[in-house]
This record gives sequence, structure tokens and C-alpha cells, in this order.
Amino acid sequence: MVKRKGKWRTGYSFGKFAMGDFVEYQMLGRTGIKVSAIGIGGEGFENKSYADCETIIDCAMKEGINFFDIYNSNPEVRNNVGKALGKYPRSSFVIEGHLCSAWDNGQYRRTRDFNEVVDAFEDFLNRMHLDHVDVGMIHYVDEQSDFDNIFAGEIIKYAKELKDKGVIKSLGISTHNTDIACRAMDTGLIDVILFSINPAYDMLPAIEDVDILFEEHTFKDRTYEGIDPNRDTLYRSCQNAGVALTVMKGYAAGVLLSDKQSPFEKALTPVQCLHYCLTRPAVASVMIGVANSNEVLAATAYVTASTKEKDYSEVLANAPKSSFSGHCMYCGHCAPCSKKIDIAAVNKYLDLALIQETVPGTLKNHYDLLEHRANECIECGLCMKNCPFGVDVIKKMKQAVTLFGN
Repeated sequence: MVKRKGKWRTGYSFGKFAMGDFVEYQMLGRTGIKVSAIGIGGEGFENKSYADCETIIDCAMKEGINFFDIYNSNPEVRNNVGKALGKYPRSSFVIEGHLCSAWDNGQYRRTRDFNEVVDAFEDFLNRMHLDHVDVGMIHYVDEQSDFDNIFAGEIIKYAKELKDKGVIKSLGISTHNTDIACRAMDTGLIDVILFSINPAYDMLPAIEDVDILFEEHTFKDRTYEGIDPNRDTLYRSCQNAGVALTVMKGYAAGVLLSDKQSPFEKALTPVQCLHYCLTRPAVASVMIGVANSNEVLAATAYVTASTKEKDYSEVLANAPKSSFSGHCMYCGHCAPCSKKIDIAAVNKYLDLALIQETVPGTLKNHYDLLEHRANECIECGLCMKNCPFGVDVIKKMKQAVTLFGN
């Protein structure tokens, strides 16, 4: 592990804890697995030599990253990544490996053919030199009919059998569709959802065609009114259910890093994108696609970034074609509170509780553990002057008192 000048900031999200001196790990929902808050996605390993893959993995491991999402069916990628990770103790890294990703005539292909699914996953285990996968991820389910077929057929039975045998330790699903993610959570079978999260996508309704996310007209000439309500509900519901969210497309495929392409008409930095994702409820890790060590380091710069460098609020609040007015974004600008209340934490717990019929005991316990709670609010209004999103903080503090009792 590389020595750092500072530590990861735990901020106001709960479920996080420091491991070692300089890297933040989080519990992967109810799985009990500890993962680094920044992970590495598989796309950056395509068309790379073994030496290049090894360099990326060595850099990631040295930086404290222990979490890798490997959707790739490419045999060369599986061989290279498996060999590079094989230098390290199995307990030192976590693998999110995909079922239903096949290799056909030199190309990746999503498959729902049961025999292909079995053969491809056994190939994955063999080439990666693994006796188990920490998260067995049912790959790329965006259509309702596809979801119905999977959860009523052989694929889900196979996944459950693998889990029963300990070949996969927890069960996941990857999707870009909010409605599919909600249905997956509701089954009670899914422990982890790999979902596309970033400030741009969060303003869009559920879609079945992922290609829409990459078309210019998707963001052009639209006015956005904060986070899509269904996405907001998904994040809160996952947090309450103990279902972890791992993030893909945290940079919106690079769109958010460009003044010209961003729907906010101003670029965000990688650190700001990461901070946005990591402040959403239920998010355990952001899987970054990297082409080289420099891109690994650009992401792990989050470790020593200042509060100002992480701050994404100015870009969102001043975007000409969007409005997050009245939506608490947990950005922390409400601080400092004259009574030292962690307002962002209170708001997050309140938002999580408001979607429940009754307040879960665990959530109440988290609230009670706050050093200063909403009942200490003196309504000075300083927080509301500081809030870039026009949130009625005093009203939310009163709601918290009513809901949590103190």
C-alpha cells in the first residue's frame, strides 16, 4: 500500500469504515464482503498484452484497490487478468464475475442459451484460476421479457445452485434499467446490482435500450428536474434492504468529462464524478474502466482530494437546462452547523426512512449514534443560505424529529 498524506474521508455515509491507514473499504451490502470504494472494470483490459494488464493490476493493488468487475468473455483477457491476479493471495482481491457473457468467433456476445452459459462460466473460472467468485453477476438484463425468462428459467436455478455450492458467494445482476433493478431487488435473491449511475443518467427515466444513453439527442434540448423519482427510490430501497449497488459508467462514458458533451455544459472531474456516485445511498464501489496506470491514479486521487476538489454541487446547481432545486444531494454545503449537526447525514437517514411504512430499527440506531441530532436545530437558517439546491433544511430537521423521536 502506498503511503498517503491523508486518509479517505468517511463523510456522512454510513456502512463505511477504514481498513489500514489510507484506503477506505465498504461493506458490499449484506454480503459481508469488504470492497474498495473504487474498483476496476474489465473494459480496460481488452486489446492489451499480458504485461499491460499486469501493470494496471499491480498499480491498482498498490493503490489499495481490491475489487475487480470482469464481464469479459475474451479468453485472452481472462488469461491475462487471471495470471496477473494469481500473484496475489486470493483473500486480497474480490471478483465480480459475470454469467451469460460468451465468446463467439472472436467476439463478445451476451447469451441466454443455458449450455453456453454453463460452458462460458466454467471457462471463466478455469482461465481466471478461481475456485469461487465473490459476486456471480447475471449479465446485462435491460428488457422486461428477458428478466422474466431468466427468473423463471434454468439460468437463475443454475446461479442459485452455484451459490449453494459456494462457487459464487453472492448473487448479482447488471442492468441499465431502473425498473429491472427494482424488480431484481424485490426478488430477495439479488445481493448486488451493477447499475449505471452518474449525475446525467440520474435525471433520465427507465430505459430498455442502453444505446439511448450514448446518443447525442438524449441530452440535447431537454430540461431536467432533479433526480428521476424512481432512481431515487431505488437507491434508498437498496440501502434499506442491504442490497449493494456497484457503479458502472460513473463518468457517463466520458461525457461528463467534457464541457462540450456534458448536459450541464461544464465538465466534471473524475474526482467529482466519483464523489457523486459514492454519496448515493447503497453505493459500495465505483468500477472504473482504465487503459493505463495514469487513469488508475486519476481515480485514486480521490484519496487525497480536498472537500473543495470533490464538490460537484456548483456544476449541477448552475446547469442551464437542469434543476435540482429542493433536492438534497448530500453534498455537505449545509455545513458548518452552529450546533454541529451533521445535516447531510440527518437528511440521508430521513430520506431512507420516508420510503418505509415504519422506521427500520437499524436505521434508527444509525441516527441515534449521531453525536448531534435534529432536535438540537435552533433554526438559525445558516445552512439554508449555504445550500446550493434550495433545500428547506429547517423543515427537514422538523420531519426528522417527528420521525425519529429526538
